Amino acid sequence: MLPQNLKRRGVMLALSSPSGAGKTTISRRLMAVDEEIDVSISATTRPIRDGEEDGVHYHFVDADKFKDMEANKEFLETAYVFEHMYGTPKQPVDDALAKGQDILFDIDWQGTQKLKAVAPDDLVSIFILPPSMVELESRLKKRAQNSDEEIVYRMSRAMDEVSHYDEYHYVIINYDIEDSLRRVQSILEAERMKRRRILGLSGFVQEFYDTDGQS
Repeated sequence: MLPQNLKRRGVMLALSSPSGAGKTTISRRLMAVDEEIDVSISATTRPIRDGEEDGVHYHFVDADKFKDMEANKEFLETAYVFEHMYGTPKQPVDDALAKGQDILFDIDWQGTQKLKAVAPDDLVSIFILPPSMVELESRLKKRAQNSDEEIVYRMSRAMDEVSHYDEYHYVIINYDIEDSLRRVQSILEAERMKRRRILGLSGFVQEFYDTDGQS
């Protein structure tokens, strides 16, 4: 906990993994237990699905609107995934970080690289590895929400995604969700206390010397 006269800048926390390795589950668990972090809500051109709400799960826009936002540089990053466009609106993230709110990005390696290019001092990146490719395929099959063809496609992409693990600040091998969640929490807590993120720290420390000179 910081003294009232100190504030901190928020953290951009990017979690990446191959599909099925656990990043979305970890993201949801982290959101449920940590009030200081909020999720980045992306804009997308894909159709809304049953149970989703505009502005809660995504900002659903048509292709023309998305292209206008991109032309006006309103995105931190954009990506083309499974025939649809996705983008991270810049202004809400900037506002949150300035207030000390952490922002979580459930994002692929390409999106993470783009965030690193525009906000290297704010970004903390974690890559979630599966214990093995055999285990990853097993998890995809157990989810029972992907066709056999889609599982084959996701597995073919997984090797390429895994090859980018060394571009991340941290790597976690997800043997167990609860253990992996604790590791993510430990990383986040340490990053929150990085000296560069504590605003007004030099003035706070200077008061020690001023007080000492008066005693």
